[in-house]
Amino acid sequence: MTGTDSGGTGGAGRGTDGNERTFAALPPAQGRAFAQTWWGRAWLKALEDTALDLGQLKKGRKQARDGAVGAVSVRPGRITAVVRDRDGTAHRSDVVLQQLSTEEWDRFLDMVVERAGHIAALLDRDMPPHLVEEAASAGVELLPGIGDLEPECACDAWDLCLHTAALCYQVARLLDEDPFVLLLMRGRGERQLLDELQVRSARAARTRRGPGGGEGSGDEAADGSARIRADEAFAARDILPPLPPPPPVPQEPGPPPSLDTEAAAPPGIDADALEFLAADAAGRALRLLVDALSAGHERQPIERELTPGQDAVRLAGSCGDPLIAVRLAEGTGRQRAELDLAVEAWRHGGAAALAVLEEDWQPEPEALARAKADLAGAWEDGERPQVRAGVAGRWTVVGADVQLRYGRDGRWWPYRKVRGRWGAAGPSAADPASALAGVGVGVGVGA
Repeated sequence: MTGTDSGGTGGAGRGTDGNERTFAALPPAQGRAFAQTWWGRAWLKALEDTALDLGQLKKGRKQARDGAVGAVSVRPGRITAVVRDRDGTAHRSDVVLQQLSTEEWDRFLDMVVERAGHIAALLDRDMPPHLVEEAASAGVELLPGIGDLEPECACDAWDLCLHTAALCYQVARLLDEDPFVLLLMRGRGERQLLDELQVRSARAARTRRGPGGGEGSGDEAADGSARIRADEAFAARDILPPLPPPPPVPQEPGPPPSLDTEAAAPPGIDADALEFLAADAAGRALRLLVDALSAGHERQPIERELTPGQDAVRLAGSCGDPLIAVRLAEGTGRQRAELDLAVEAWRHGGAAALAVLEEDWQPEPEALARAKADLAGAWEDGERPQVRAGVAGRWTVVGADVQLRYGRDGRWWPYRKVRGRWGAAGPSAADPASALAGVGVGVGVGA
């Protein structure tokens, strides 16, 4: 199960406060109860007490158990998923739950701050009964009651149908893992709640210490919000458990989010392309993480941002799908053969190698003089291959389909002609002799 906070994930609309989480479709739940926790069971009790047609409820439970519920989108006041019938027909199903008012949230947050154990429990993905009981005593109902779950389904059922019932059973599994899912349905996401609790905790700590924060003390910002001193925020640290150790670096990137929700993508949106880009982004993120944690990373040069044309070549080199390669070639104005040459160059040296392949540049007189000096001094007398100077810093070995190219970085790149096209044949070298030796060209060639 995966989830992401804050709008735009999974292709669903944002919630009213910008919070949304989308959970990938869960596997079938054969042989297990849908709810293991007491709050998950309370959710199902609200569903079962509301249902007028127990037959539909039973069918929905079986649909959920068989894995007919797609990705679930959770946002304030609403949960959404596509649910399939046994014949494969897909229906968008929603369940609406009333959000808490601003006053109710204020009462709930103040109540939570009064007891550090409440915050610790939430951070541990637990919802103890006394937290819910104390919230109810403050006039805040967190768990739904009879009639609180309002179904809406594309099958046009006027009451709870098997599709919305299946969705509710699936949500019970999500609630088991994370009670913040319920709080999000009630109107506020995890990050927003924790930020508000931190502010209120610091304010309470300041109040407990006595005078010093009254009018004229500068404890309010220009917009009227609380301005919290660093020592006051630090004093509130005891209400939170210590941070856990960082998790180990994964061996491989996780799977990208599934966009197969059985609903047609909006015009102009290519779901397959988005999934490919998401998988690529996950791979790059893992590589950056590994690099950032490696010794001496702070001394490594910062990678320059790639142009769209360069990034297209990088993408083409990282995938094995010929259809994607064709689309990348079209998108960058290249023929497929030209893209293949660009990918080969990229594999030998990234953006620098691609520039040597595709850019025509004429070395300045000083750079050209250095290149000629390199050529003259790279071999002993009588061992130098015969080369013919061309344009743009290129020298072709006479009698062989091999070429040396001088890059803007002062390095030498070996090239070989294959089927009438020049293509990168290896990595760069600091001198021309080493570059040629890397492609098997040695003493006496063309002499």
